Amino acid sequence: MDNEKNFSDDELNEELNKHSKEAEDLINDPAKMERFLQRLEKKLRNVPIVGERLSDIPIMISLVKSYMKKEYRDIPVRTIIGVVGALIYFLSPIDLLLDAIPILGYLDDIAVINFTLKMIHVDMEEYRQWREENDKNQSD
Repeated sequence: MDNEKNFSDDELNEELNKHSKEAEDLINDPAKMERFLQRLEKKLRNVPIVGERLSDIPIMISLVKSYMKKEYRDIPVRTIIGVVGALIYFLSPIDLLLDAIPILGYLDDIAVINFTLKMIHVDMEEYRQWREENDKNQSD
């Protein structure tokens, strides 16, 4: 499923930037963010077979939740905005390819998520490590 490369970085960046203001608004409103994340998790459960290609979305949701709860703040705000923007894009039914088109409708979502993850790779790895250490400390 390498078709995600059919989208240029400029197109993906433009789509992501369209949602940056909405992402900032969500970050500043915990109640709206919680409702958004609930809708996102519900959609993720209903994604067809391409869901495996979107397997990083739960960790992205976890990052946003940890940030909102002020448990994990050692991350640039622009990274959180980028993550939330990508999640908004994923949740949106109207994007570069309509999600109603079986399998193909999710190629743009996969491309945007992967593009975002490439941009924030180091921040995500640091969060994964923090989460792993935090989970281990809680189980001791």
